[in-house]
Amino acid sequence: MIMKAFIYFLIFSLIKSSSAKNTVQDHLERGSSLSVEDDSHHITSLDNTFTCGFYGFQNNAYWFAIWYTNSKDRTVVWTANRNKPVNGRGSKLTLRRTGAMVLTDVDGTIVWETNTTSTYISRAVLLNTGNLVLKNQNDDIVWQSFDYPTDTLLPSQTLTKSKSLISASRKSSFESGYYGLMYSSFNVLTLVYDGPEISSVYWPSPDPGFNVWAFGRTNYNSSRIASFTDLGVFNSSDRLYFSAMDMGYGIKRRLTLDYDGNLRFYSLNDSSGLWSVSWQAIAQPCNIHGRCGRNGICVHGENLECVCPPGYERNDPTDLSQGCKPYFNQTCVDSTKFEFVEMLNTDYYGFDLNFSSPIPFEACRDICLGDCRCEAFSHRLTGEGLCFTKSALFNGYRYPNFPGTTYLKVPIRTKTPNSSTTTSLATCRDKTIMVGSPSMYESSGKKVKWVYLYSFAIAIGVVEGFIFLLGWWLFYGRNVFLTNLEEGYRIISSQFRGFNYQELVKATQNFKVEIGRGGSGVVYKGILEDERVVAVKRLGDVSDGGEFWAEVSTIGKINHMNLVRMWGCCSQKQHRLLVYEYVENLSLDKRLFCSDFLQWKERFNIAIGIAKGLAYLHHECLEWVIHCDVKPENILLDDALQPKIADFGLAKLSQRGGQDIEFTRIRGTKGYMAPEWAGSLPITAKVDVYSYGVVVLEMVKGIRLSNIIISGGGEDEESELMRFVRVMQKDIKEGKKLWIEEAIDPRLGGLFNRKQAAKLVEVGLSCVEEDKNKRPTMDLVVQLLVDCESE
Repeated sequence: MIMKAFIYFLIFSLIKSSSAKNTVQDHLERGSSLSVEDDSHHITSLDNTFTCGFYGFQNNAYWFAIWYTNSKDRTVVWTANRNKPVNGRGSKLTLRRTGAMVLTDVDGTIVWETNTTSTYISRAVLLNTGNLVLKNQNDDIVWQSFDYPTDTLLPSQTLTKSKSLISASRKSSFESGYYGLMYSSFNVLTLVYDGPEISSVYWPSPDPGFNVWAFGRTNYNSSRIASFTDLGVFNSSDRLYFSAMDMGYGIKRRLTLDYDGNLRFYSLNDSSGLWSVSWQAIAQPCNIHGRCGRNGICVHGENLECVCPPGYERNDPTDLSQGCKPYFNQTCVDSTKFEFVEMLNTDYYGFDLNFSSPIPFEACRDICLGDCRCEAFSHRLTGEGLCFTKSALFNGYRYPNFPGTTYLKVPIRTKTPNSSTTTSLATCRDKTIMVGSPSMYESSGKKVKWVYLYSFAIAIGVVEGFIFLLGWWLFYGRNVFLTNLEEGYRIISSQFRGFNYQELVKATQNFKVEIGRGGSGVVYKGILEDERVVAVKRLGDVSDGGEFWAEVSTIGKINHMNLVRMWGCCSQKQHRLLVYEYVENLSLDKRLFCSDFLQWKERFNIAIGIAKGLAYLHHECLEWVIHCDVKPENILLDDALQPKIADFGLAKLSQRGGQDIEFTRIRGTKGYMAPEWAGSLPITAKVDVYSYGVVVLEMVKGIRLSNIIISGGGEDEESELMRFVRVMQKDIKEGKKLWIEEAIDPRLGGLFNRKQAAKLVEVGLSCVEEDKNKRPTMDLVVQLLVDCESE
């Protein structure tokens, strides 16, 4: 009997022990403590996603932290004592009876505590969201870790004007670094480098001409609040919007400001416990300020490469952020004579002592010579030249296509030691640019040679200038005043007719009849003096002419029957206008989504025409062109309903055989943009293929697939495009007989070519593949459709 009772007791004890082990402790009662010396002293959220306790990965250094339970490296999302680790013996966290949560070190010193003193606080709870909260007896939240973020934002956690994300100082570290994500004083969410020597905004664009509206943002935003959902969609009150590439429910995500200054969306693979990047703010590392330190130069490329200019060496060969130091003593002694080292395609952002324009190279050089504070100057060959003198050399970068050159000021005959620790710009010239009077450097015998050289150069310059002015005069005529020589040269080289502004005002009746709006301006109907009907695009907010000349130079290189032809342009003062052929039947959207809809044969021919136009841009013209904004509004139809692709305001050129282009900001139209845009991944011609696929499927279905949302509630919410793709793929896979009839626009009344329709759907589905490598090229699309054209 005793033996039987003992067995029952043993079984009961085992069951109780097993039950205790399987019970998740998600809270800490008032008066209780967690000890750093006991690995079992932690609390875990009820769904086992997050764990809170002592975390250590360095010798005898521990942090009270929250981490993902099942991530392979126990990824930390919050720390209480970020910059003050505690000892691995004797430290503890206590929820005191006074209502304060206190972290003490081995000697009893308070390292961190909450600002709560209410005796009504009953417990600390780790919620399934990763939020550590203090609750009172009424289950109200009195304090929460979500109000004190470190470098990570979790789903449903908000970022407000009083909160910010601060990066870690280095990889595998918790200490605060110099990068921050916060709302600026003008209500825009920004990334900032705030180092010991400088402070600089680098995202969005730090360009002095930056306009928040051009980036889809607004500073009319007094609420200043941002967050992201379980779906993987981030929204900010300044209209910033982005989403994870694997957008959808059921995936654990975090938004982290990494130690390298980049803001990234991470998604967790539950099976492997590893994280993958599903979006990042900045594709090019050199656009992040502070990475290479004082005097350092970031070299454009996929990976970070910091180099030192000639005459400099790294302060710390193991830490790129420590910058470079000169071999010479930087001094302002009047007797010191200087020369300049030329660094091509290089600039240092910020700390400009002086800006002058237009100004020749020699005058820019003399400004720097005359100011002992000047460490270098940058001269850009735009018109007569732009001159920037630099008082400090921070945020250096070198891009292959950067149009300027920086000249580094060094004492004359400074030698650059051939040290193994020196890393210099490979493209910097070995020669120096001598400044001042030639007599400072040369003997009287050599002076004569310089006189001959200068005289020859001046003569050549006079002849070239005469030819330049004559060409300008002949091109524009007597009524055009020569106000901008640089603009005149560009118009001569573009081989288009030049219009003056008043001529186009008269032709459009003072821009009376608006016929469309593109990504870069408004289009008006006009009639020229020779009675030709034209479409005049008036570009807005193009003060420097950069966007204007981008479009002129792009369209000037192409000529195809399925592309809109440009006849001329106007550039006077702040006015930038383009003159196109007028296309009679307006745009595809006005003939596809209306009562006067297109018939099947017309749709199929238009699909082929668009494909041919894009194939020409991608494969046949002298330079590859990526349109970047293919949509029905930008497909115009002539009197024979032949399509003509328009609006190249967002186009980019890519040299044949070159690498993928990386754009610094999202372009195009939501709903037609490929997933690469949201992930800030390298952009190729496959973005146009994706947009073409959306347009083709809309032509098949006869409705907008790009902007309609099917709301089934919860996890059933998806875009109409994704629903259509999913249904079509399922029907095709299952061999459903009438799948094509269900896919076609019902307004056609069954009057369509079944084989052509099936091929068009097949092409459309392949074009909208999420993996760009699975999408066909446009010349292959043309071949597939032309093979079905006669059937």
